[in-house]
Amino acid sequence: MEATAEGLRQHLERPLGRGEMPRDAQTGAAGGAACGDLIRISLDVDPGSSSGEILDAGFDASGCGAVVAAGSAVIGLIRGAPLLEAARIGPGQIEQELGGLSVAKRHAAELAADALHRALGSAARAQARIAPSHERTLVAMSGGVDSAVAALLVARDGRQAVGVTLELWSDPENDGEASCCSAQAVRGARELAHGLGMPHLSIDLRAEFRAGVVDGWLADHGAGLTPNPCVRCNGSVRLDAMLALGERLGSRTLATGHYARVEGRVGSREHAPGDGRESAVMLRMAADTAKDQSYVLSALAPSSLERMRFPLGELVKEEVRALAAEAGLGVARKPDSQDLCFLAGTRHGDFLERHGGLGARPGPIVDERGQVLGEHRGAHAYTVGQRHGLGIGAAHPLYVLATDARANTVTVGPRASLLSQRLPVSELTLHRDGAGVDGVRVRSHGRRLPCRVEHDLGAGRHGRATIALAEPAERTAPGQVACLYAGDVVVGYGTICA
Repeated sequence: MEATAEGLRQHLERPLGRGEMPRDAQTGAAGGAACGDLIRISLDVDPGSSSGEILDAGFDASGCGAVVAAGSAVIGLIRGAPLLEAARIGPGQIEQELGGLSVAKRHAAELAADALHRALGSAARAQARIAPSHERTLVAMSGGVDSAVAALLVARDGRQAVGVTLELWSDPENDGEASCCSAQAVRGARELAHGLGMPHLSIDLRAEFRAGVVDGWLADHGAGLTPNPCVRCNGSVRLDAMLALGERLGSRTLATGHYARVEGRVGSREHAPGDGRESAVMLRMAADTAKDQSYVLSALAPSSLERMRFPLGELVKEEVRALAAEAGLGVARKPDSQDLCFLAGTRHGDFLERHGGLGARPGPIVDERGQVLGEHRGAHAYTVGQRHGLGIGAAHPLYVLATDARANTVTVGPRASLLSQRLPVSELTLHRDGAGVDGVRVRSHGRRLPCRVEHDLGAGRHGRATIALAEPAERTAPGQVACLYAGDVVVGYGTICA
């Protein structure tokens, strides 16, 4: 207790950097109304330093004295430190710098660590120019077992693993513990990374995620489509941001916990997707076909794929959990996330209404002849192929055949009317000649349907195309992604249209 009192006393009486704001500061904040404590940490990284040296740092805090002391302790720990060394600092090091904290005051060290890592992440994106190292690999960490084992395998391979977690969405209505991109997930991932001896950075990508993923998802629903936000997120927002961060941290490669593999020549000449040249590096399905995630990664550009590493690609899920248990990782039996990350326990309809203004808008449910059978709550709330939740009785099961957002109608009919052997797609990108396509997947974990691409399309971008199925299959909701395969290799993707 004496050491604790002395450490706190020194930092309270002479707080380091309190009220100081470095000239080109990047700032991170934590706390607020819920606990009454707020801390902001600001730091400036030397862009000319090969190690990302922190030139100066300051903080401001309000609330209990322990938060002020924790802020001061952080400044003492990071001034003059290389960025990746500062990224190893967690609540434990802050508490140790203070000489210890009571159980009731430990939240101060946690808040200070949160603010520090948000500031470090911002500085890494804006200022860092760390010297490249072939031994360094950035690892995307979500706080779950898959990404934790991916990090473990990268480290065991003798590489310098640096963890990064993206904060993509913040909503008080969500279950933060169930989300892979919430503030709680960021903290859990950081604890995992530090437990593995790795530096860790957290990146606030909420504005980019809202603009690049959620807004489009809401707009598509308003237009009567059923989009897949995960493909869009992986293809143009999340992984691109981490690859760009890797460049600033001197890492050419990014490892993730996805179940997928890469085929082809890594280091081949980069080119833009759809430029008419066949890709040397291709995405391939995982060994564990039940967990395969090639569908949600299908929009990755070849130039991005060249830098990706998938350590779990040859493993099955139980092997991954066994590795986590052997390493003593607390997430070894953590359940997999099942929902869209920005929903995380929020009802689909409630989210559409709160964030997209898509509330109740009653209209007619009609059959194929236009006869009114009942009333729906809004065409945007239904999707092609849906059977349950229609609220109408019939002698045989009825399925949603089509929705019309403009007319606000939902058309239903028997399952036979859903079957088709032609799948129209728009915005098709082929990485190889379409003649090699022999399968299509229209859902993340749906089966691959035997097919061919009509009209002998070559590698490149195509505005419209038709996929001919070998056997009739249920039509898929417009807006979903069609992922095209040659064997187990992803050769293209497009958006299913009406």
